[in-house]
Amino acid sequence: MSDDPADDLSLYPVSEKAPERVRTPTGKPLSALTLEAVLSGEIGPEDVAITPEALLLQARIARAAGRATLAENFERAADLVRVPQELILDTYELLRPGRARDAQQLLDRATLLRRDYGAARVAALIEEAADVYTRRGLFVKRY
Repeated sequence: MSDDPADDLSLYPVSEKAPERVRTPTGKPLSALTLEAVLSGEIGPEDVAITPEALLLQARIARAAGRATLAENFERAADLVRVPQELILDTYELLRPGRARDAQQLLDRATLLRRDYGAARVAALIEEAADVYTRRGLFVKRY
């Protein structure tokens, strides 16, 4: 990929302008995802999941369009692709104000995500939340 943001922006929408840049988790090209292939059993659930690479491509496009916050969300989503859904939902619950008992509980979760899943961007967000929650006193059960 070029380092010119205008080149990234020209890829949108990827499915029409650069489908060769997207592959399924099993390595199939985007063009293989057809109704006929699904009906014949050639395409299964594992083929329609998003990949970190596709999300990072979307992040580049968003950043080129001047949408830095959206780009950061795509990048964090790329971090989460390989994290089990149960852990994602538990982390979401833990991040709700008044749910974590203290900052260390959030910092431990950040460490787990970074160490076991390489989710550095998500871990940094959780570490930031631990700091904010500490300053705002959001560790006390309020319900």
